[in-house]
Amino acid sequence: MENYLILNTLNYPILSMLLILPVVGAIVAMFLRGDTVLKVWGLLVTLVTALISIPLWTRFDQTTAKYQFAELRHWFPALDLDFVLGVDGISVLLVLLTTLVMPLCILCSWTYIKTRWKEFVIVTLLMETAMLGVFVSLNTVLFYIFWEGMLVPMYLIIAIWGGARKDYAAIKFFLYTFTGSIFLLVAIIAMYITTGTFFIPELMAHSYSFAFQVWIFLACAIGFAIKMPMFPFHTWLPAAHVEAPVAGSVILASILLKMGGYGFLRFCLPMAPAATLYFVPLLIGMSLISIIVGGYLALGQSDIKKLIAYSSVGHMGFVTLGIFLLNDAGIKGAMLQMLNHGVTTGALFILIGIIYERTHSREIGDNSKLGMFMPIYVTFLGIFSLSSLAFPGTNSFVSEFLVLFGAFDKYPLVGAVSILGAVLAAAYMLRLLQKMVWDDSDGHVPHGEHAEERKRILFDCNYREIFQLGFLTIFVFWIGLHPTPLLDMLDSTVAHLLHQIDAGSILPEAAQNGESHALLENAGTWIKNLF
Repeated sequence: MENYLILNTLNYPILSMLLILPVVGAIVAMFLRGDTVLKVWGLLVTLVTALISIPLWTRFDQTTAKYQFAELRHWFPALDLDFVLGVDGISVLLVLLTTLVMPLCILCSWTYIKTRWKEFVIVTLLMETAMLGVFVSLNTVLFYIFWEGMLVPMYLIIAIWGGARKDYAAIKFFLYTFTGSIFLLVAIIAMYITTGTFFIPELMAHSYSFAFQVWIFLACAIGFAIKMPMFPFHTWLPAAHVEAPVAGSVILASILLKMGGYGFLRFCLPMAPAATLYFVPLLIGMSLISIIVGGYLALGQSDIKKLIAYSSVGHMGFVTLGIFLLNDAGIKGAMLQMLNHGVTTGALFILIGIIYERTHSREIGDNSKLGMFMPIYVTFLGIFSLSSLAFPGTNSFVSEFLVLFGAFDKYPLVGAVSILGAVLAAAYMLRLLQKMVWDDSDGHVPHGEHAEERKRILFDCNYREIFQLGFLTIFVFWIGLHPTPLLDMLDSTVAHLLHQIDAGSILPEAAQNGESHALLENAGTWIKNLF
């Protein structure tokens, strides 16, 4: 096991602290009184968690693909089940994204959440532990516990503090994702029966038969495709986004959706490389459909939240496209797209929450001509809208460019089709920007009492809101103009992953028998006919 790990050399167990601190914060919150005290406490816990995570960036060794800051403790020896944590170039970036976004979730809820702040702080902190646990777990059972553990806090965030149809949205979210998790559990059990280990790096190194790879790939892929979500599993996402409070939408967009892409990279590609190669056409096809369908659906929305929700389907389609190109540019582009989508779409949902607090409407027509009254707000709206459509110089341009480069390099036709997604993104984001900043839905410029009332309601961003949006703006231009540090962190891990795929796709002769191929052909034909 030590061959895969670089044990933690810091003076404290950093990964365990990241998991434990939010739980301790939630326990303490149970005994606190007063909304202001709870707000400050929630913000303090998430900020301290973010500060503790900084050494993951400053002390990370970019020259190795081993799992770093590793912690190993015996948990259940009878089943060879260990409590083992670690991060590599892929997971460390998602951990940092999580710890940096969570304080913003408290800040953007400061006046948005009106009731039950104690419960809100508790479930938000427990949600942070569950999400971090997914990214740092190197044991499939531990991974699955955290993976399932996310469902209850997210369900409560939607069901308690959501909108008019919150019950419908919460139940739909829970049922979809729980169903996908069952398939994942079946794959975990099957791999343990076959190998006798739950240790993820050893499962990656094991050589499975061709038929077995097919079934574990399908079981895992269904769970991860629902979480992303990919077409046709995407229907839970708009309802969840629209009904969730602003913090819930930020968590969904910035972190939760990324777990599907992380799962593909951590499970499907290295553990079932031969099956991955076989199903590449299917997954690329589903990715292209997600890109185009998400863009077209976003283009037709009048509800701002629905528009951004459907845009997430298209953006995450670029993630899966990059992953299943199976080349260096594609996978690095997919990883950057996950980070950039977390920054940009999280900011857009914060912006939606800000305007909803003022007008109590998410309809584009009810939030028009903001340029007259909210110049700071529309400046941020313009920055993040341009980032969302991948304007050169912004963060999203780098990731989409890498994915498109990888596509044209390997499958030129795929690259040509995926460009339509970029065109659609420009169409729906520029339409949103034009209507909210300049358009006058009444057909005339507000004047007299109407203008005074609009001015009273549409007061510009306060210092708390400016801080949130300004913080995320730094990453828009930093990643857009200087992405090299992030790409360097990915180099060794992505190279090792591609090596695992190349080595694992060469199966032993015994695995390449007629029965395996017949089974694979039948499974592939059935799925292709289904979609």
